[in-house]
Amino acid sequence: MDNQKNLLNDEEMRRFIIDGYIKIQTDFSHDFHQTIFQQVEDMFGNQGNLGNNLLPLIPEIQQIFSHPAVHGALISTLGENYVMHSHRYCHFNSPGSAGQNFHKDSYEGDEQIRRHRCRWMMGFYYPQDTTEDMGPTAVLPGTQYYETHESAHSQPELALCGEAGTVTLVHYDLWHRAMPNQSNRKRHMLKFLFTRVDEPKAPSWDSLDSTWQPPNGGASLEGHDVMWQSLWNWFYGKQNGITENTETAENELPTLIKALGDKDEAVRLNAAYELGTVGEAAVPALIEIWREASRSGVETESFQHATYALSAIGAPAVPALIDALQAGNESIRASAAYALGDIGPSAQKAVPLLTQAVEDASAWVRRHATEALGIIGQPAQSTVPALIGMLHDEHYWIRDNAARALARLGCAAEDAIPTLTDTLNDENRYVRFHAMVALKQIGTPEATDVLFDHLLTSRWCPLTTSHSAF
Repeated sequence: MDNQKNLLNDEEMRRFIIDGYIKIQTDFSHDFHQTIFQQVEDMFGNQGNLGNNLLPLIPEIQQIFSHPAVHGALISTLGENYVMHSHRYCHFNSPGSAGQNFHKDSYEGDEQIRRHRCRWMMGFYYPQDTTEDMGPTAVLPGTQYYETHESAHSQPELALCGEAGTVTLVHYDLWHRAMPNQSNRKRHMLKFLFTRVDEPKAPSWDSLDSTWQPPNGGASLEGHDVMWQSLWNWFYGKQNGITENTETAENELPTLIKALGDKDEAVRLNAAYELGTVGEAAVPALIEIWREASRSGVETESFQHATYALSAIGAPAVPALIDALQAGNESIRASAAYALGDIGPSAQKAVPLLTQAVEDASAWVRRHATEALGIIGQPAQSTVPALIGMLHDEHYWIRDNAARALARLGCAAEDAIPTLTDTLNDENRYVRFHAMVALKQIGTPEATDVLFDHLLTSRWCPLTTSHSAF
């Protein structure tokens, strides 16, 4: 990766937290993008859509994502050590197409786990000038935090038009779609994924002011300031969200708990993050929401938003979440593991029990506990052996999380090298990829040798065809 980088500033980061996207115009020549466009056309004509082999087929695309403005924006939002995921795809919107409905993407190699804190990003690149009649990608700004169609569609649609070379970086959970192509021109959009390896310890953008304040201008939602401030603090490395608000604890706690079940998702979100400011005093009532759902057998709207609130509280919620990891109810154990993972390094005291939880009978508990151990990033003595065991789980999405967790642990996961070597032949392509990332992050001479040996033998040659075999 090129070391040149143009980091975002405070205003741009605040806009990203609210709107969920960053639009960047690279400064390569029109001929450069035309060359990429023609190679994409040749791919479709000769071989069809090669998907994950798009980059080795057209290596010039790497220059787009290594551009200082794009690279700097990725560092700003995902940290210095972000990783380009192995999934990439050319989305072709043919003339006369009807477009798509708005949706959130599924997660490649994993189940659909929605998080407000930004650990996955998408990058959309246009190799041709794209006007609105050509069916560009459209987004609903700010809807990365919404789970329902009703809430998402309350926001205005924004068409991501642009000249050739336009790149839009998007929070992975932002609602988006391909618009109808009403022109007679082809529209290609090359989609790449990026993931975070390290949790924020300090701002990774060019920050001059640590305080949250609404940015100027732009299309954005109204009324989620407490949530945005909590996410700003997380990006800033303040793992416990917002300072406790004892006045709210005394006066508004019952009202906020009730609001977690409101029919309006925006109200539920605001209540969750307001409860995050209450701190430890709110924890018993939030855990009781889980217990009530366990007794009734019904997970209401308040269940997931109670989980967001516990995550926003941070370290003061950890003791109760450790207790919840031992509950008899599967949903409570899974939600506790999810919240502990979202809290991150401040949940270090939960690592021993999370290490035991990766062997839980519930696949969802195993999945969340496995991911949590990687995000927390401070293993106990038995953590790495437990994660090694998860590389053999029957579910590929748990194996994938185990490999990603080991990658996050870096050199502390050295004992996993032999099993990671075997995992390079896993039946799932993304588990294989994250095994490679783990070996790279471990970084010992042994791990590096294994990685290079694998890459040299598995290399795909884009120049070799049936017409040019050697």
